[in-house]
Amino acid sequence: MVFSNNDEGLINKKLPKELLLRIFSFLDIVTLCRCAQISKAWNILALDGSNWQRIDLFNFQTDVEGRVVENISKRCGGFLRKLSLRGCIGVGDSSLKTFAQNCRNIEHLNLNGCTKITDSTCYSLSRFCSKLKHLDLTSCVSITNSSLKGISEGCRNLEYLNLSWCDQITKDGIEALVRGCRGLKALLLRGCTQLEDEALKHIQNYCHELVSLNLQSCSRITDEGVVQICRGCHRLQALCLSGCSNLTDASLTALALNCPRLQILEAARCSHLTDAGFTLLARNCHDLEKMDLEECILITDSTLIQLSVHCPKLQALSCEAHQHKPHWPPEPGDAKVSSSNSCKNQESVPL
Repeated sequence: MVFSNNDEGLINKKLPKELLLRIFSFLDIVTLCRCAQISKAWNILALDGSNWQRIDLFNFQTDVEGRVVENISKRCGGFLRKLSLRGCIGVGDSSLKTFAQNCRNIEHLNLNGCTKITDSTCYSLSRFCSKLKHLDLTSCVSITNSSLKGISEGCRNLEYLNLSWCDQITKDGIEALVRGCRGLKALLLRGCTQLEDEALKHIQNYCHELVSLNLQSCSRITDEGVVQICRGCHRLQALCLSGCSNLTDASLTALALNCPRLQILEAARCSHLTDAGFTLLARNCHDLEKMDLEECILITDSTLIQLSVHCPKLQALSCEAHQHKPHWPPEPGDAKVSSSNSCKNQESVPL
């Protein structure tokens, strides 16, 4: 799109600056950059910090280096509310320190796959970004318990934290985190293989607002830990226990008796769970919408019957031997998993 000087001047005369800024606020960063090349007037409007409140650089991840983040932070300043650097492996601690200093109103930060960052980044966020509500540190493998201590001291408004595959995290880090971030609603701990039941005890003691918890592949977790979570987190709606192979029906009983709002349960590869546990769960958790029971080899058609009778909202049920695992938790806009209310290759097993 190209304007002559007269055309461009006419548009600026007909539309006040406030309205043009409002129009530009709906554009993505690529379109904004193109508009900035139209004229000097549009360059000023398109690059106004108020138009850069939400930035997602995932599509440019291979080209994003630290200086890009620093330049964005200087331009956006306090306007920036949401930034995704997912997959931007070239971004490190130094750039994110500059970012934190300039963008103190950031609320939503995605650092998924930023493998260069260390505890230093979390210290910077703790010091400068007190309004942070949503933080994704998936696969930031250098993160340790020190990061969680820092976050708990400076980011007390945190509601969502994803620590998946941060395998240096232990119960001490979880304890430090939840003491300061008591408003956590979603905590994702996939692949945090050092976590034990005591970590869940700390969550139970402080995170009574918790709605979503992912413990996939936390293989040291036992019934004791799940029971503690259920007793302290009655608002729980989504729970992933897939790969926690030590669990028995005692965990299902605790869920049934304490978490009536449960909507999503993923328990793939929990091979000790039986019809008895799922029967009690179905009779008490009527809001269940999605279940993953793959490789729960002891369940029979009895479980399906109980679910069909007592859980009218159930939309997706998987209990096949092998199937692609859905993304957790579902992101806004994701397509719903298609319903599959049948168990393949299952034989009835007497109780």
